[in-house]
Amino acid sequence: MIDVIEIKKDFPIFKDNADFVYLDSTATSLKPSSVIRAMSEYYSHYSANIFRGVYDISERSTKEYEETRSLVKEFIHASSEAEIIFTRNTTESINLFVNGMSDRLQRGDEIVTVISEHHSNFVPWQQLAQKKGLIFKIIDVDKTGTWQEDWQSLITKKTKVLATSHVSNVLGTLNPIRQIIKDIKKINPDIVILVDGAQAVGSVSVDVQALGCDAYVFSAHKMLGPTGVGVLWAKEELLDTLPPYQFGGEMIRSVTPQKTVFANLPHRFEAGTPHIAGVIAFKQAILYLQGKGLKKIYDHEVALAQDFYNKLNNTFGKDVTIIGPAQRASGIVAFTINGVHAHDVAQILNEDNIAVRAGHHCAMPLHDRLGVEASVRASFYLYNSFDDVDTIVRSLIKVRKMFNK
Repeated sequence: MIDVIEIKKDFPIFKDNADFVYLDSTATSLKPSSVIRAMSEYYSHYSANIFRGVYDISERSTKEYEETRSLVKEFIHASSEAEIIFTRNTTESINLFVNGMSDRLQRGDEIVTVISEHHSNFVPWQQLAQKKGLIFKIIDVDKTGTWQEDWQSLITKKTKVLATSHVSNVLGTLNPIRQIIKDIKKINPDIVILVDGAQAVGSVSVDVQALGCDAYVFSAHKMLGPTGVGVLWAKEELLDTLPPYQFGGEMIRSVTPQKTVFANLPHRFEAGTPHIAGVIAFKQAILYLQGKGLKKIYDHEVALAQDFYNKLNNTFGKDVTIIGPAQRASGIVAFTINGVHAHDVAQILNEDNIAVRAGHHCAMPLHDRLGVEASVRASFYLYNSFDDVDTIVRSLIKVRKMFNK
């Protein structure tokens, strides 16, 4: 069981606002004291650049930075630290990968993604296809987020890339990634598969080798870590074939007027001074999650989401439309109240000290597919409780009354 009362003590944001109901962890998670302290300690006691100094505090910052890389490698069960590339966020991780794949793709090659993808895993591939004359295919989903039965017909010998999410940031669907990849590789064993794990890694145990994907991306800030830190994991043999994303300091081995030799992995893809404090603090976020237990966190957030789903149905009936499956598989619940715009709902909830997200959640193709202009999204995490569910339901009852529903 998750002891929410004790957990909330670890998050300073609740100390001055004990009644705050934060239901927007899908956008970004709150930060525990251990993460905040780690960033402050770096800036206060050993704020030096990494890899570039032979003095004590530089060596310490390098050691701490690389310890995070080692921990990330263990956390997602990668085979080598060389496969862990630090970026600014999931979006940059995907764009780095898209840029690297560009030279491998020729006119007429196919890229496949899913209609429910976040823009970050949709637009870069779409733009690459348009730029290079590639065929851009889109797998459809039903209202529960399940891939349409004929999706396998979209995979051919010409398909070079498939990009999909582990957990949908709107539908809350936990895709059976391992089985999907197994089925795809039977059709085309050479296809490169990238998985957006931004909504998964904070509570779902991830083993990239067992999943069978070729690349996996995520952000620290969605799993209790700082903003400005992302991860691209990809198989070492694949990364070795990709050109650098940016050029500059720390990603080179040698430079002459005639020639530049790039550094080995992973530093070839980490040009310039990174978010050192953020990467160092990210380690504390992972340790915190491991200490609480991912399975317990996952079971807790799903139970909250299911409770909210059930109460929405029982309380509002046909006045509410819930997006996604009846059986929740993550902490995400997106919905609309008939006749009330999502932004009006969110504004009224804010007056009751409840934070939710309203809009298309960077998933316009999905909202268009479902015929929904905008939705309200409540997302539950380890610091939420069943009392939070009751609180938002009471506030939504007030919304319905205000709009004479």
